Amino acid sequence: MKLVNFYREQQLCLGVMTERGMLDVSSRFDMDRLLTAGEQEVQAIKAYAEGLIHSGDVQFLHEEQIRYAPCVPNSRKIICIGLNYRRHAEESGMNPPEEPLLFSKFSNALAAHKEDIELPAESRQVDYEAELGIVIGRKVRNISKEDALSAVFGYCCTNDLSARDLQFRSSQWLLGKSCDGFAPCGPYLVTAEEVPSPNKLEIRTLVNGEVRQSSNTSDMIFHCDEIISYISRHMTLEPGDLILTGTPEGVVMGLPESERVWLRDGDTVTVEIEGLGSLTNRLVKP
Repeated sequence: MKLVNFYREQQLCLGVMTERGMLDVSSRFDMDRLLTAGEQEVQAIKAYAEGLIHSGDVQFLHEEQIRYAPCVPNSRKIICIGLNYRRHAEESGMNPPEEPLLFSKFSNALAAHKEDIELPAESRQVDYEAELGIVIGRKVRNISKEDALSAVFGYCCTNDLSARDLQFRSSQWLLGKSCDGFAPCGPYLVTAEEVPSPNKLEIRTLVNGEVRQSSNTSDMIFHCDEIISYISRHMTLEPGDLILTGTPEGVVMGLPESERVWLRDGDTVTVEIEGLGSLTNRLVKP
């Protein structure tokens, strides 16, 4: 099931994306309740959507009518994994980490599909990073690798936008990673049963229509189950927590300095992940 957060005027609403368009189900359901209520609520929303379709008395919203919101608008934690693709570590000239390398973003970084994102005024080196996003669906602590995927509510496309000149001002990456709008996610949150093998997905980035990254989540050093288990050994994961699982090779920073063309005003970046849709944002000057 593909779930959509969207705005009707200023109100946050929930929809279900179908082949015929999006169904507004916000009169009965909302994302926060869905994330915390578990499988029973997921089945309830499926049955409700199917009932609306079969009734024939339903109006579908189409792409041009939807003002998207971030697919997980109220994440308490946004946890990112650095250098988690083998070929990305190689292009960065760094050794693959022996344990998952964790850093964080804050909720101010969340952005929606089709939302314009301002380039930071103090940065001249903004980079894209296509990443598979994991959304946690139940509270877990010390969960095993074998059980870890059972804690997943769903998956989404994310873009770990990075201001490299700010990121490497110190040993702490936060300044270049959590600028406003630097964690777009969406357009959908795809429930876990539709993604049985999250480490077998094609992933790519296009900038102004040109393919810049093209890989597969199988190239991850630490797979999704390992990541969830590892994080849960150090902190409790809760419904709605968003994990960005790392980016493949092809980022601007991985190119020789003479070939680096950083993101500029007017550039359009699209992240595509097999089965999860396409997330597009335009970069604009401040």
